[in-house]
Amino acid sequence: MNPHPLPTPGTPPEPAPLRKIAIEEHFWDPAKTSNDFAAMAQVSGVSEEFLEAALTRMRDFTTIRLDEMDASGIDVSVLSLTASGIEGMRDRDRAITAARHVNNFLAERIRESGGRYEGFASVPLQDTDAAIAELDRAVRDLGMRGVLVNGYVDIGDDEHAHYLDEPRFDAFWEALEELGVPLYLHPRPSSEVVRDALYRGRPELSGATWGFAPETATHALRLVFGGVFDRHPRAQLILGHMGETLPFFQWRIQRAFEYNPYDSRPSKRLQDYLADNIHVTTSGHFSSQALITALLTMGADRVLFATDYPYDVSTDAARWIEGAPISETDRRKIAHSNAEKLLGLSPATVSAS
Repeated sequence: MNPHPLPTPGTPPEPAPLRKIAIEEHFWDPAKTSNDFAAMAQVSGVSEEFLEAALTRMRDFTTIRLDEMDASGIDVSVLSLTASGIEGMRDRDRAITAARHVNNFLAERIRESGGRYEGFASVPLQDTDAAIAELDRAVRDLGMRGVLVNGYVDIGDDEHAHYLDEPRFDAFWEALEELGVPLYLHPRPSSEVVRDALYRGRPELSGATWGFAPETATHALRLVFGGVFDRHPRAQLILGHMGETLPFFQWRIQRAFEYNPYDSRPSKRLQDYLADNIHVTTSGHFSSQALITALLTMGADRVLFATDYPYDVSTDAARWIEGAPISETDRRKIAHSNAEKLLGLSPATVSAS
């Protein structure tokens, strides 16, 4: 018999559910988006069946989406128009009209949701002045939390892909700074010329399997080495999919850049821009190894939760972040408080939803 028994431990209370804000969650507006499933599937590297199922989930706002949010403990989803969005419309006037329609459509869905949805605006970057005006209207009048841009911009009959480091877009970056809202840079398939060169005979590599990441990472590096964040130091960029490989590859990129013979010389290192101007999300990349790399590279204040609905499964994203091998402080930052801070969301409002 033990003469000195230990006290019987009590049962600690169950932890409170982890509140979550998901910020790369897509919708589809069939009135302003192509429904050519075969063509969309081909350039995205997925089957027509997958794309048709995703589009069915994407155009729902009242049942499937909310049920999946509830099952995942997601309080709020920040919705955005899926690729190729407004950016794929070559006609300037059509892009301007479509962006206004899409933002009005999204604002109505947000109002109807009772606090479950927020939104990123779409803008017609085919005309910079019109894009600035629509951004201002969407943020000030409609309450959008920023803007999501689906990759490069198609403009008129020009066959070149137009990236956001071009001087024509400087005034738009200035407007983002003045409004204090971020730009989410989302993938779209590479241009036809690039796809034909890199993925000929291997179409399965052209989309999310691989092609989206180098396309978007290159665009982000154009912003860094093109001096966008030197000219607009308060601008904030968001990259999905755990940073489109950049947290993993940043040391190598900066190292090799130091040997280049060209005139482009940003004032800081790539690592500094990742710490000062860039955020990453967990959308469609539920890997603890990748998460820890992002945390070591950028810090917990610059990683945000997202699922990539409807292209991925929200419950998988939720269960993963709930059990990821990180501190509880970092888990809460990633799950909700970083988004509250970056997007100006009230914690009380989010909790009440």
